[in-house]
Amino acid sequence: MLDLKLIRQDPDAVRAALARRGDEVARRLDAVIGLDGERRALIPRLEELRAQRNEAADTIARAKRSGEDATGAIAAQREAGAREKELSRELAEIEERLEAALAPLPNLPDSTAAPGPEDEVLRVAGDVPKLPFKPRDHLDLAGSMIDMEHAATMSGARFAYLKGDLVMVELALVRFALEKLRGHGFEPVVPPVLVRERALYGTGFLPDTEQQIYRLADDELFLVGTSEVALASLHDDEIVAVERLPLRYAGFSPCFRREAGAAGKDTRGIFRVHQFEKVEMFSFVEPDASTEEHERILAIEEEILSELDLPYRVVNISVTDLGNSAAKKYDCEVWLPSQERYRELTSCSNTTDYQARRLNIRVRREKKIAPLHTLNGTAVAVGRTIIALLENGQREDGTVALPDILAAYGAPAVLGA
Repeated sequence: MLDLKLIRQDPDAVRAALARRGDEVARRLDAVIGLDGERRALIPRLEELRAQRNEAADTIARAKRSGEDATGAIAAQREAGAREKELSRELAEIEERLEAALAPLPNLPDSTAAPGPEDEVLRVAGDVPKLPFKPRDHLDLAGSMIDMEHAATMSGARFAYLKGDLVMVELALVRFALEKLRGHGFEPVVPPVLVRERALYGTGFLPDTEQQIYRLADDELFLVGTSEVALASLHDDEIVAVERLPLRYAGFSPCFRREAGAAGKDTRGIFRVHQFEKVEMFSFVEPDASTEEHERILAIEEEILSELDLPYRVVNISVTDLGNSAAKKYDCEVWLPSQERYRELTSCSNTTDYQARRLNIRVRREKKIAPLHTLNGTAVAVGRTIIALLENGQREDGTVALPDILAAYGAPAVLGA
């Protein structure tokens, strides 16, 4: 949620920032400014009517004490009261329309977010494998350990059974990531994956990505597409003492996405599926610490990729591709030999005070209370990381060498041997 006070103080600067996302986005601001003006014009009129009603009440009380006629004062009180009720209804309607106009406005992009239209490649790390044979894709390499056929019979397209040693690889990845994050000060959390509408609204997924969200038919609950939703809501409507910050959490959960609009995209294998597991970082910090925290989360993502021996590049996402809540976003894209290109593996976003305003999460610093800042970042997107491990670790005989670091967490050294 954007700060209305900021919009009032400097509407031109806010409009210019939104215009970086697109002219149509900037034009939406006009409705907010207009409704806010109507609201502010009504408030003093209401206050004046309340004052008139109170003055009439005092006049009536004095008249009754002195035995004088209070007919005129009673009429004035009734007239002021009726008009006050009418304006109160009008104000409530305007405030409802104002909230509806403000809700879909995205966060103001950071000045250092890539201007677009293309993402900005910041650096490339790791050695792209030079395979002396034609690379296989992850589905060929996994064989029966990824069963799409039976999953499709049971659940439909974009589902999979993971079997055998790949299950152990998944569990090893999760444990490796959680131990790593715990060492960096993130508290492990297994959150609920069914949430109310407020949680999705609070994180900016509603009203923005409703087409990607699964909703239960008989309950007012939704399946999360990321544990970011539940982790952000962990401090919903709280005032956090500054001494407690930063608060850092590492959430592990299944995630569910409808992948609406993805027809024909990545239909082979488990790169784009409806259900997957993910370890997610989430931070609550002081406003002046969020830029540094964003770089810290990115560094952890890169540390994980480096220890998994995966070649990757870091991308500064274009303002035109930022989600509603993000002011700035980095992606780490991993090299996939079968596609001969980099594909998105992890991302991390600084959402500044956008989510905190919607969820009413504030920080108390001495006598001042203000919204804090929130950030999120993927530590391990399990399915896509398995794809990257399979394809980058493949050998000519069809076996796959896995990173040594995963063996300590129960993964085999070689798959398919």
